[in-house]
Amino acid sequence: MGVYSLPIMMAPPAPTQTALSDVANGAKFTATFTKNLQGSDFLHFGEGDVFIGEQSIGFEGRLAPGPDYRLYLSPTFIETEQEFEQHKSSMQFVAPVSSFNGFIVDVPQSIEIDKYSTVVVWCESFGEFITAAKYQ
Repeated sequence: MGVYSLPIMMAPPAPTQTALSDVANGAKFTATFTKNLQGSDFLHFGEGDVFIGEQSIGFEGRLAPGPDYRLYLSPTFIETEQEFEQHKSSMQFVAPVSSFNGFIVDVPQSIEIDKYSTVVVWCESFGEFITAAKYQ
């Protein structure tokens, strides 16, 4: 038998308020994750503010804990697993997400955030939509 640890037990600490403020102050766009999306439920959700900048994306809020979360930028607003799968080829993977009480991830230099309109959190292991927010 293997040992399984819950993702929340292995999550790194949330970023400091100072670090999140720095990302927020340098953001080009802001958006809000809400629980009331069609594909969200009590186990798959996000709520809080997202700050999208050329070099980093920060999130101040809470994500339902889970394994193998990925942050994507999408040119189309999506809110279900089916929509994610339908539009995945047009999306850009940004970074893995492993903190559930806020995060800061680097945006690769090759990504132009202006070409997208929506930030999406997706659980790769289970093919589950977690949350999305339209920023432009």
